[in-house]
Amino acid sequence: MKSITYGEVDFKNMVELIKNYVSERPEKEYKISIGTDSQNFDLTKVVIVVAVHRVGNGGIFFYDTKRVSKITNIRQKIFYETNISINIATKFVELFEDKYFKYDISIHVDAGDNGPSSKVIAEITSWINSCGFNCKTKPYSYAASSIANRYSK
Repeated sequence: MKSITYGEVDFKNMVELIKNYVSERPEKEYKISIGTDSQNFDLTKVVIVVAVHRVGNGGIFFYDTKRVSKITNIRQKIFYETNISINIATKFVELFEDKYFKYDISIHVDAGDNGPSSKVIAEITSWINSCGFNCKTKPYSYAASSIANRYSK
């Protein structure tokens, strides 16, 4: 994972940095957003984002980039992105078992009610909810549609 604040870190170090960030102000509420977006080039460039919002006081984020064989089918692409986000969120929850602060985890999906992605929203939302996470779609899915989108270009 990479961070504009902390540089390059592995997943466990990212979790420790987030715990340290939270321990600075444990009385605050935190929203953890995990989102993925991708862009097609000769391959598909996929960007995964973990954003931590300290409600009322900004936040930090981490991202990772990978390249996979080109995915041209929009449905397949959204399901692929969502699967990555769910896997990261599940791994994150396992490392945060000691829940010593109030937080909420949402999966952000780069899909909205307008356009070709609208056809999969109900299915994606049900899948994410059945995994125990909240689902945010456009225009509320900033981790995917803003941060990940920016780094996927």
